[in-house]
Amino acid sequence: MSESLTLDQLNQIMADADLLKSKEEIEVALDQLAGGITERLSSSMPVVYSIMNGGLIFAGKLLPLLSFPLEVGYMHATRYRGETQGQTELQWQALPSCPMDGRTVLILDDIFDEGNTLAEVVEACKAQGAKEVITAVLINKVHDRKNTDLQVDFCGLDVEDRFVFGYGMDYRGYWRNAEGIFAVKGL
Repeated sequence: MSESLTLDQLNQIMADADLLKSKEEIEVALDQLAGGITERLSSSMPVVYSIMNGGLIFAGKLLPLLSFPLEVGYMHATRYRGETQGQTELQWQALPSCPMDGRTVLILDDIFDEGNTLAEVVEACKAQGAKEVITAVLINKVHDRKNTDLQVDFCGLDVEDRFVFGYGMDYRGYWRNAEGIFAVKGL
């Protein structure tokens, strides 16, 4: 785990950060995502998993916009463990809580960066018997370092290749609660 940050340091990170996507832009993207997901999944009674912790706010904002019956499960998988760079091995903090056998599974995640975590989660769902696995992310980071052939089914917004936080994404464990997508100055 990283060295401790002070309140002053964390507040300075926010003060210096660049706003990439406003709360209003995110809300428009959420409405569009909800429309597309509803059109595709409204007759499938899916189980929905948010990849914790990053997907928490995204799921909390998106799920009320989905006007069809669904079941919500819990899972927690990470590569970051409070760091700013992903580790090589996926760590399961909590395995998926609802049976997936023969079901449609919708995976919600905060960001599609290199794709390793999301790809492993998708494969884990398939290994547990999911009939189909659909993915939705709030943010796609645009760069050419994707390490997977995974294609995300639904994406809210594209952002430039910078270290981003807010709306579920964190800076060293903090600022998930920021109302917008921000980039750390200089990163």
